[in-house]
Amino acid sequence: MVSDDIAMLPAATLVRLYRMRQLSPVEATRAALARIEAGDPVLNAFIHRAPEEALAAARESEARWMRGAPVGLVDGVPTSIKDQWLAKGWPTLRGTKTARRDGPWDEDSPAVARLREHGAVLLGKTNLPEFGWKGVTDSPLAGISRNPWDPSKTCGGSSGGAAIAAATGMGALHLGSDGAGSIRMPAGFSGVFGLKPTFARVPAYPYGLLPMCSHTGPMTRTVADAALMLNVMAEPDHRDWLAPLPDGRDYRVGLEAGVRGLRIAYSRTLGYAWVDPEIAALTDAAARVFADLGAAVEEVDPGFADPRVPFEMFYATSIATTLKRLGPEARAVVDPGYARMADAGARFSGIDLIEGWAAREAVGRHMNAFHQRFDLLLTPQLPLAAFAAGLEYPEGRGMTSWFDWSPFTYPFNWTGQPAASVPCGLTPAGLPAAIQIVGPRYGDALVLQASRAYESAVPFAMPGLSHIGAGRG
Repeated sequence: MVSDDIAMLPAATLVRLYRMRQLSPVEATRAALARIEAGDPVLNAFIHRAPEEALAAARESEARWMRGAPVGLVDGVPTSIKDQWLAKGWPTLRGTKTARRDGPWDEDSPAVARLREHGAVLLGKTNLPEFGWKGVTDSPLAGISRNPWDPSKTCGGSSGGAAIAAATGMGALHLGSDGAGSIRMPAGFSGVFGLKPTFARVPAYPYGLLPMCSHTGPMTRTVADAALMLNVMAEPDHRDWLAPLPDGRDYRVGLEAGVRGLRIAYSRTLGYAWVDPEIAALTDAAARVFADLGAAVEEVDPGFADPRVPFEMFYATSIATTLKRLGPEARAVVDPGYARMADAGARFSGIDLIEGWAAREAVGRHMNAFHQRFDLLLTPQLPLAAFAAGLEYPEGRGMTSWFDWSPFTYPFNWTGQPAASVPCGLTPAGLPAAIQIVGPRYGDALVLQASRAYESAVPFAMPGLSHIGAGRG
């Protein structure tokens, strides 16, 4: 039987072992599929599994490696795709009962196309809430996805299935998206690394829930794997007319350069947010690690007001537009919370949206100026640990929306900056916490470099599957 340990190997290690002919893509794919078979019945990470297709692709990759002719950077690496993105031959249902399964499904989204061109072995598609609308992962179509550290808790969202898969070895590389925190929130709750690159650094098509704020990015168990995956996904695609010209950068270069001499701001609350004490203690300790590594760390807030009101207006209006396009019959089958937010969005006018855009411009300019003083900004990633699965927000805390517990995520979708969720320890209850590393626009390499410096000092822990009854393979 394939060793269960293979499932937890990083993509970079897999590629090295393939090159040395010490491991086969078929073995790696079987290990990932075994993990899916063992864990998915409880955790519900995947909405579409394709084991036979994956093994066929792995055998083709094995033959290429045996000839010494891999087709790309991730040839033979087991990979999952968030069900927001198109993948040839597979239905893209986006967590909604309103989607038609009959397609035609004859096109790959840009990141999927690049991964396929580079030889990635696609395992299937991972769960998300309906149209990715909220920060937890449950949907009328696919049910509740659960935290890999404690299945009674939420895994976060909307890239929740990808976070579960990353944490538990259901593949090495995982494609997510982030319109208001949808990579970083599940990465934070589930204890994996997630990168929201600079807006449009990774081409997207079709656009996600919030076209001018949604970012495409990697979710992985190591920073080096995220850099490797970003190299692949950042290649150009003509379908995204907002994408900048590719810079041809290899994001692995300089990854080990450390943080000595960097000017880093640490803001515990952004000047307006709240944080549970157990999370603040862990992120305070993480900020001290950067100082220990030689960075000049200063406790300072960035100085902008909470942009939630204008941001949520755009968010709700986008949802209202989608629901309108679906027609009146859709209301009966969509998530009630989705319909509620659509109703809120339908009340705004064009003038409201233009005024909101002005607020966005102000925050963006403010952060550009802030990064003249500081190379990076550190914050908590989330103000609380994972709460009960199946809920939009924790009970008994006076909340009415998932926006109430996501104050550190949406501001940096608003500004388009790169931001990473970096695991920084466990709460007394054994649930992950994370620190957020925010860089200036197009400072993706610096965010990865700082994330790797922290990972080197404080290696990331992963949960395994033993707590849900899965033994070792």
